[in-house]
Amino acid sequence: MQPIHDLISQMTLEEKAALCTGAGPWSTTPLPRLDIPALFVSDGPHGIRFTMDSESLASKSYPATCFPTASCMASTWNPELLSAVGKAIAIEAIALGIGVVLGPAVNMKRSPLCGRNFEYFSEDPFLAGILATAWIEGVQNQGVGTSIKHFAANNQEFQRFSINAVVDERSLHEIYLPAFEMAVRKAQPWTVMCAYNQLNGTYCANHEQLLSDILRDQWGFEGFVMSDWGAVHDRVASIKAGLELEMPGPKDRRVNEVILAVKDGELNEAVLDEAIRRLLTVILKAAETSNDTAFDVNAHHELARDAAAEGFVLLTNNNILPFKTPQNLALIGHAARKAHFQGGGSSHINPTRVDHPYDALLKHGDEIQYAQGYTENDIFDQSLIDQAVATARAAEVALLFIALPESKESEGYDRPDLDLTQQQIALIKAVCAVQKNSIVVLNTGSPVAMTDWIDGPAAILQGWMMGQAGADALTDILYGKINPSGKLAETFPTKITDTPAYTNWPGENGEVRYGEGLFIGYRYYDFRKLSVQFPFGYGLSYTSFEYRNAQLSSDHIKDSDTLVVSVDVTNTGDMTGKEIVQVYVHDQKCTLIRPPQELKGFAKVHLEPGETKTVTISLDFRSFAFYHPAHKLWVCEDGDFDILIGASSRDIHAQLSVHVQSTQELPCVLNESSTLKEWQEDSRGMKVLEPLFKKMIESMGVFMSGEESSEGGIGMDMMGFMKDMPLESILAFQEDQHPKPPAEIVKELLAQIK
Repeated sequence: MQPIHDLISQMTLEEKAALCTGAGPWSTTPLPRLDIPALFVSDGPHGIRFTMDSESLASKSYPATCFPTASCMASTWNPELLSAVGKAIAIEAIALGIGVVLGPAVNMKRSPLCGRNFEYFSEDPFLAGILATAWIEGVQNQGVGTSIKHFAANNQEFQRFSINAVVDERSLHEIYLPAFEMAVRKAQPWTVMCAYNQLNGTYCANHEQLLSDILRDQWGFEGFVMSDWGAVHDRVASIKAGLELEMPGPKDRRVNEVILAVKDGELNEAVLDEAIRRLLTVILKAAETSNDTAFDVNAHHELARDAAAEGFVLLTNNNILPFKTPQNLALIGHAARKAHFQGGGSSHINPTRVDHPYDALLKHGDEIQYAQGYTENDIFDQSLIDQAVATARAAEVALLFIALPESKESEGYDRPDLDLTQQQIALIKAVCAVQKNSIVVLNTGSPVAMTDWIDGPAAILQGWMMGQAGADALTDILYGKINPSGKLAETFPTKITDTPAYTNWPGENGEVRYGEGLFIGYRYYDFRKLSVQFPFGYGLSYTSFEYRNAQLSSDHIKDSDTLVVSVDVTNTGDMTGKEIVQVYVHDQKCTLIRPPQELKGFAKVHLEPGETKTVTISLDFRSFAFYHPAHKLWVCEDGDFDILIGASSRDIHAQLSVHVQSTQELPCVLNESSTLKEWQEDSRGMKVLEPLFKKMIESMGVFMSGEESSEGGIGMDMMGFMKDMPLESILAFQEDQHPKPPAEIVKELLAQIK
């Protein structure tokens, strides 16, 4: 193959324009004259959805392994497992001739009502970034590309094609961009997919700040940007902004728009050539990967089983699990006979096979009776509840498999509430009333409200959308072959009115304001000191763990140093298990508001009964820094930080402190509008202000005493009052005491600093 710059020099303007638009739903435009092949892409991210009809978006797809969805995979907190799943998906992509898998999806779970949350990892950007990086590396190490999505602030399905997400700069950089940033910097996905929505008034497909300034100039992204399907509104503007590929195609009108823009001088051909260079780099790289391999269907099915088992989260357990003896079981719920293992929409996989809970449990030889309990639709039927009650009463244990209907949870629309259906709530209550040994298995992609029924079951297991092999994984958990080790990657709130975005959801008049700012997920619940149903990072085990000997590598570091956190963890129970050690950081004092704690490290450790291992977790500059909008960069201030080591965000076993010394030399950000308090808190500002400040105090006379009884006083703390006034405004009240106008005085002070 010729060098890319030679290929570009031989391409006509028409060929360049055509290459920037898809040839069909799943491929780029081939150029046979120059031996440039088509690049085929497929939906992901928890399996391959590649249609048998390459000209169709929604026809039947080729069989592929349906792995657990992202909400389950994130609950494993296991990057190595994510990488293994990524590798398997890549092998299946190669077998089908696919060059890029459209995933992972790393948008934040701003609200549990987002219909697509089952495809997203977490409410925490650090956890999502670590897992996305591992998945991308697993895929791309096999010679298949990825397309991390949806960039950026695509956190709801309501009006997702057009909604304007209004996000303040700091929240954007600290919450909604870091998962993308980590994956781009560490794993270099071959492509990035832009979101449908607008961000602060500009469509993401046309967003130069996102696609060029941040993604390329700041993060060093080397691949190309593609549109989500139908996300482009102005083709020429999107190329200028940094979007190389519009999907899907064909779109002759779009191609002609690019041609005319170059001819008319509206689009510099050098900009188009750079887009072509990026496209060809990926297209030719993908072409180097041979597609003559098959994949091991059984091995991948077993990997899906392992992933599901490790992602299950044991929420409650009144000593009923694991089963210790054969049981006479009542299996209740439509999802017991027909597994609810994936979500609706673009990620809907045609599985190679599906294991169902009823069949999986039959293999254990237990006596099993089945009752449907509810239908696939949201319909109330008392007769189904009555039948389930009779079945449960005659059994030793009742297993209720609860799955939301497609009408309540899917891509394309958001959930109307956090609730199960009325039928399901009534079913759980009725069964638990007659059978104390009831276990609820939730096959949902995101949290559900449990207040109405949580006290009834003897155990609750969050099974998520568990993939095609989830049923056998579930039996492994129930019978103790595998000890549950999953922990929640998102908070389970008690009720929807407690959630951070409640008053700003889903928006109106084409706009949604992210009014909660930094405070999503556990950051919000901790800040408000709200009780939750289950906290972030929570999950039970069949064994117990003890944390001892927590240490820091130093109690005083520079922000350029690495701090090593270590703790000894012992399995104090009688069953092999895995514990997820979590490290949170709390800034004791900051010039800007910060959450009470933020996840900055974690490790999953395997322990035999009685075994102790030392877990070490490293913290770097970003572990202590925050994004400062005035400086337009990440800042770490001098100060003391608490290092919190625990088993969840609300189960902290050890707290240590470290002093961090900043090495940054930041420019002064004081300006004509800065308040007296801001001048006082800036060391350089206060140095030049000090002589004038003394005169200001003297001129205030009795008003500065704050004593209501003072003659001429006005009964208020004048210093407290003045602190939040601009310096110029204070001087204006004393204008006759100074030789120059207030504005000129402030201007001269600023000149001395800068």
